[in-house]
Amino acid sequence: MNTADLVPDFLKATEAAAIAASKWKGLGDGKAADGAAVEAMRSVFDRVPFDGRVAIGEGERDDAPMLWIGEPLGSLQGDPSALSIDIAVDPLECTNHVAKDLPNAMAVLAAGPRGSLLHAPDCYMDKIAGPAEIIGEVSLEADTAYNVEAASSALGKLPEQMNIVVMDRPRHENLISELKHLGVNPLLIGDGDVAAALNAADPESEIDMLMGIGAAPEGVITATALRGLGAQFEGRLVFRNDGHRERAEKMVDGDIERIWLRDDLCQSDDSVFIGTGVCDGRTNGVQEIGDGSYKVQSEVIEVHSKSHRIVEKIILQ
Repeated sequence: MNTADLVPDFLKATEAAAIAASKWKGLGDGKAADGAAVEAMRSVFDRVPFDGRVAIGEGERDDAPMLWIGEPLGSLQGDPSALSIDIAVDPLECTNHVAKDLPNAMAVLAAGPRGSLLHAPDCYMDKIAGPAEIIGEVSLEADTAYNVEAASSALGKLPEQMNIVVMDRPRHENLISELKHLGVNPLLIGDGDVAAALNAADPESEIDMLMGIGAAPEGVITATALRGLGAQFEGRLVFRNDGHRERAEKMVDGDIERIWLRDDLCQSDDSVFIGTGVCDGRTNGVQEIGDGSYKVQSEVIEVHSKSHRIVEKIILQ
């Protein structure tokens, strides 16, 4: 038995979280949507036959509802014959987008064998992501100008033809200014860098790269997905307070200031990514179709088989 064998169960967890969160779409209460997603996902995980652990998860930075880091998951805790799995999870990616009914809110997770996913506190991460063509051409070690020139050359484009997604945050003021100076028109998003990175990795997408600082759990989740897609991802932990730095020093093996390559963040081919849409965007959002039924759409990536598929279901609650 391997991680991919649990995809149907993990899919039920993201689907339940997405449906629970969708009931709060456009109501202005992101924390309530987040809490509903967390409890729905936890309830499903409690019934899944595995010995699971949350390796990294969302919620600590902003005191939001969460599956806490180190939390045991699954119905076979302590069973020596059980599959031991690490989970990187955000039951509701894009909390604010659900509150305002904006695109790309998803329930997302990555899973792999115990020890294969970065086990770290819920801090920030500087990220660079894009298609396979830019692997080895760009790096967080380089400056913005170098990365834009290298990526545009690898993709056969001029810098002014590049579409680079950046989260619209004060911390990115300099990055946005640099991109504009280079002739790039940055595509600014409120939230949703998992969807943005997946789009950047997709050769059929108009997005060429994702750059900038987002949440670390989403970085690990994205690295898993992009390992399955054979695409570029690098990350470097960013600490906004001494508490997160001290926790990282205890949890992370080695240099916490290092650049983490895609296959450092997700070290096993026996890994999976699942994202279920809450609001329309990368995937279709949850649709209530009457009689307590919901139509849901999920993106599933299995790293070992390179299987990448869209799964649609009608779920009766």
